Amino acid sequence: MSGHSQFKNIMHRKGRQDAMRSKMFSKLAREITVAAKLGVPDPAMNARLRLAVQNARAQSMPKDNIERAIKKAAGNDGENYEEVRYEGYGPAGVAVIVEALTDNRNRTASNVRAAFTKAGGALGETGSVGFMFNRVGEIVYKPEAGDADKVMEAAIEAGADDVQSDEDGHVITCAFENVGEVSKALEAALGEAESVKVVWKPSTTTPIDEEKAESVLRLISTLEEDDDVQNVYANFEVSDEVMAKLAAE
Repeated sequence: MSGHSQFKNIMHRKGRQDAMRSKMFSKLAREITVAAKLGVPDPAMNARLRLAVQNARAQSMPKDNIERAIKKAAGNDGENYEEVRYEGYGPAGVAVIVEALTDNRNRTASNVRAAFTKAGGALGETGSVGFMFNRVGEIVYKPEAGDADKVMEAAIEAGADDVQSDEDGHVITCAFENVGEVSKALEAALGEAESVKVVWKPSTTTPIDEEKAESVLRLISTLEEDDDVQNVYANFEVSDEVMAKLAAE
């Protein structure tokens, strides 16, 4: 199974999301501010901002925080963040893509490079691993949205490309340029999604054992703890048994 999505579930069960709530809100606010600056500060007229606000609400970010992040962009207050993507190889040759919003490229690059080096990996040039991923829209619903058949039917009607359902919920994918349109149609049929994002989905995966999985998860965790890093994607694949063991530790 896809390692990185399972890693997210493990971290959730271990309660790390609660411990990192403040950091998560900070990253959500940064995305809202950047989205508002790149377009108009109105979610109804700015697709990226609408998705950023929707994701913030799904994580129970207070309304005041959301409005403050938008006003910060409208008033041209605060730092000017730049979107940067890093690519490299982690332990066992696992391909990793890191997306960041930073006001200091040198600081972020140094931190990301250090994380790769410490994990026994190496930071590469832009494009060095990107060819192993596809850029797609990813819309996530909790199990309460309905059974697999109901969600599949809604996804087909909305123009999505694929649906994966399990006990943790439903993950719907679509062409990245259609994510706004598809998410709106799904919202009308299923209610508000847990998250709506444009992600890097592996087109090829690298099988790894338990020891390497621990090393890769440690690298991802280190990267995600960096304030400048917004998202991390990796193409490793591990067995259900290994993931279950890691979750129990």
